[in-house]
Amino acid sequence: MSYELFFDEVAKMFREIRRTEGEHIHQAAGLIAESIMKGGVVQVFGNGHSYVGASDLLERAGGLVPVKSMGPVEYNPYEKLEGVGTIMMEKVEIRPEDVCLINTHAGRNPLGVEVAMKIKEAGVPLIVVTACESSMQLTSTHSSGKMVRDFADVILDTKGVYGDAAIQLAGMPTKVCATSTAAASLLIQCTVLEAVELMLNRGFKPPIYRSYNVDGGREVNQALVEQYAHRIFHK
Repeated sequence: MSYELFFDEVAKMFREIRRTEGEHIHQAAGLIAESIMKGGVVQVFGNGHSYVGASDLLERAGGLVPVKSMGPVEYNPYEKLEGVGTIMMEKVEIRPEDVCLINTHAGRNPLGVEVAMKIKEAGVPLIVVTACESSMQLTSTHSSGKMVRDFADVILDTKGVYGDAAIQLAGMPTKVCATSTAAASLLIQCTVLEAVELMLNRGFKPPIYRSYNVDGGREVNQALVEQYAHRIFHK
């Protein structure tokens, strides 16, 4: 069955991520834990399908409460236009205690590059989730010549293949089945888990969403959200 090819490909990627990314996950988790313990929030960005991976941090059961998105999905059509990211970031408040995360498979387009530039101008740590080897086969489409990964304090490598799609079928000139979303979600969830453990080890109770579908979940979440509403609901 052809679907087993995708199972095998993802399993191979996950094994490689587990073998090589442990220290990077720990570093990224440390940045997140430190930010939250200081009263900061995790600000996330992803454009196009990369938004799906980035949104794995947003408002979900077992996830961190102090997380917000830096940009809406409607910026997608403009990711190749210089200046759009700079304008978008004028409306984003980044405080010194915050930490930011960008999810991008390639990291070459102006929108993501300018978001990364503005994050570093703000002087806060930046975690970048990207496909290192395949993105190194590409050149930036921003006039600076920079890629998003160039601004990272920590890189989480998805091990994604060139072009993202991974499965070649006979009679098809184009590969099918993108892997970047699954890999990004794995890395992000592992980082959250590690950050929670680091906070617990420091005697800090991490603010974690409970499922709205379990009894009492809504009430628990509402109390937590009220503590961070002034940040997570304000650009």
